[in-house]
Amino acid sequence: QLQAYGGGLVQAGGSLRLSCTASRLTFSSYVMGWFRQDPGKEREFVAAITWRSGSTVYADSVKGRFTISTDNATNTVYLQMNSLKPEDTAVYYCAADGSVVAIRTGRGINYWGKGTLVTVSS
Repeated sequence: QLQAYGGGLVQAGGSLRLSCTASRLTFSSYVMGWFRQDPGKEREFVAAITWRSGSTVYADSVKGRFTISTDNATNTVYLQMNSLKPEDTAVYYCAADGSVVAIRTGRGINYWGKGTLVTVSS
C-alpha cells in the first residue's frame, strides 16, 4: 500500500527528495517513518513525523541534514536529504503505524513500503 520513490545516484554534498504515497491508506491517522538499509547491515531508523501534530524526530546521523514533512492535500510524506554523504547510501523505506513506539523501534509496524535506492558517490 505504500510506495517510496525519488531515489537515485547523487554526488556527495548533493540533495535528493524522497516521496512516499499510499493507496487505501489515509496518513492523517498515522505516524510516518523513514528507514534505510544497506546490504549486510541492519535496518536503521532515519526520521519520523506524527501526522496530526507535525512533531518530528531524527536519527543523530541525519539530524540537521534531512527533513521529514507531509502534504495533506496529496497524502504524501517527504524526506528531503541535503549534504548527502557516501554513508547515506542505502535502500530507503517508508512506513506507517499508529504507534510512535513501533515507528521509533521499527518493530511491529503495520505498513511498509517498497524501497527506493539512494546511492551517494564520493
